[in-house]
Amino acid sequence: MADQGFKVVEGGSIVTPRGFQVGGLHCGLKKTERNDLGVIVCDELANAAAVYTTNLFQAAPLQVTRESLAHGTLRAVVANSGNANACTGKQGEQDAYTMRAQTAQYLGLHEHEVAVASTGVIGELLKMDRLSAGITRLPAHIGKTEEHAEAFCQSILTTDLVKKEICVSVMVDGQEVHIAGAAKGSGMIHPNMATMLAFMTTDAVISSSALHQLLSQTTDQTFNMITVDGDTSTNDMLVAMASGFVTHNELTPEHPDWAHFAAGFRKVCEYLAQAIARDGEGATKLVEVVVTGAISELSARAIAKTVIGSSLVKSAMFGADANWGRVIAAVGRAGEPLNVETVDIRLGDIVVLTGSRPVPFDEEAALAYLQGDKVEIVVDLHYGNGQAIAWGCDLTYDYVRINAAYRT
Repeated sequence: MADQGFKVVEGGSIVTPRGFQVGGLHCGLKKTERNDLGVIVCDELANAAAVYTTNLFQAAPLQVTRESLAHGTLRAVVANSGNANACTGKQGEQDAYTMRAQTAQYLGLHEHEVAVASTGVIGELLKMDRLSAGITRLPAHIGKTEEHAEAFCQSILTTDLVKKEICVSVMVDGQEVHIAGAAKGSGMIHPNMATMLAFMTTDAVISSSALHQLLSQTTDQTFNMITVDGDTSTNDMLVAMASGFVTHNELTPEHPDWAHFAAGFRKVCEYLAQAIARDGEGATKLVEVVVTGAISELSARAIAKTVIGSSLVKSAMFGADANWGRVIAAVGRAGEPLNVETVDIRLGDIVVLTGSRPVPFDEEAALAYLQGDKVEIVVDLHYGNGQAIAWGCDLTYDYVRINAAYRT
């Protein structure tokens, strides 16, 4: 279905863009037989960019990836799940470098061409004997098929229930360009970048600087607008690679097809961000908060994220309780300018507040709406032109159960 110059590719995956191969396998970092080691490889040196968590306690793989990306290019990203390699001191740093070096060795690459990503339990050293053995087996598990893409997607999951993957296509200079992404994330989700990992591939011709600019801007509007539990991981990372395998003129903001490419890029990020929110630990529904009429876009973002991050709002959504008081309380504590006499709130199409005053509404209709698998909360401040959307999920008993026993 075409939309804003791009279309979603049915059955597309992280390897639909030309020039990429992926793979995944189980090496024993997880207690289950689920895949826990994966890799993305570009056939040629790819222009690349990344954004990272702003948590001050940053995992060792982020340091390694920053070094590899110093020149704006990559050939591969190796990722493991089951262990975050965070807060592991000098040994953890050495293990991350070893992970990079061994991946480069067995794929025939230079060390600085490999990025590293990890996710899982914080504060435990990697089982390097198992990881190293798994890396030696990676080359035999790499390819371009749907099965290879599935194996990679499964390799980065932790408490996730489902994989997150999408691919779109867009026409650039009359040629078809693909943009794809895969992500993991279910708990410890309150990205402030630039536990979630995301990877994007495209066969477009674009410089690393233009890619980084687009990545940063789009992240602010998508991944940085989701929350599951208000916790920013030590390992959040989003890496994008462009193979340049389609022979069009280089994409820049001045290119006539830039807007279409940027829209497709945003679609991938927005879809993955929503998928992470929908798959929040223990979640039963996706919650979308739309804020309009704010003094600025930044203000609207702050308010939307405050509402979506409210434990009371999230609990009300779980209980299908049309308690708009929790919503307006969150709006008021966001610390943003507004007129306390002009706020409207609705739940889907059900108006519950007009001019900051309650209005009669059908409680049974509200209950039925809130029991659905997606809930939209709309807040109109009537204070300016700023608007933003944030995504999250409800807070359930299962969230506590999952996290009370995360290490055991």
